[in-house]
Amino acid sequence: MYVKGYVQVYTGNGKGKTTASLGLSLRALGAGIKVFFAQFIKDGNSSEFKALRKFGDAFTHRAFGKGRFIMGKKPSEEDCRAAMDGLKMCGEIISSGDFGLVVMDEANSAVSAGLFSVDELLKTLALKHPQTELVITGRNAHPELLEMADLVSEIMEVKHYWKKGVTAREGIEK
Repeated sequence: MYVKGYVQVYTGNGKGKTTASLGLSLRALGAGIKVFFAQFIKDGNSSEFKALRKFGDAFTHRAFGKGRFIMGKKPSEEDCRAAMDGLKMCGEIISSGDFGLVVMDEANSAVSAGLFSVDELLKTLALKHPQTELVITGRNAHPELLEMADLVSEIMEVKHYWKKGVTAREGIEK
């Protein structure tokens, strides 16, 4: 646990927000700090979680998404329910003090997709245990979240091979 836990936001249109939060998770685990990693929208089937499961009870991962593209569409009731279940669980986790680091991956995207409101997210964040470090990732971070955060990093795309038709590769993007 930390003496004081802060709220970090990783946002922007560039590649690497989840990757940065995973790097921080690995650093915390190396220091003997328990990590809870919640994923909204994504289904949690990418390769890094195979490695992180080797940390046993020190690393807990939950996915609250169906792994389908939902941006720009009206979200389904199933997607909204999964996201709200995840938000509720995150509230319980971040208030418990049981985990030194909690990552809410793609929570920003969940807000911008209409899976839950920024008010619901902020009410959940207000439950944070004073010693819990909290990281929220995803594009389009809401201005109210940026205002309450202690650290905000914007990851900007300068160039991306995806525009040349390169798809997600095992061990790199998935």
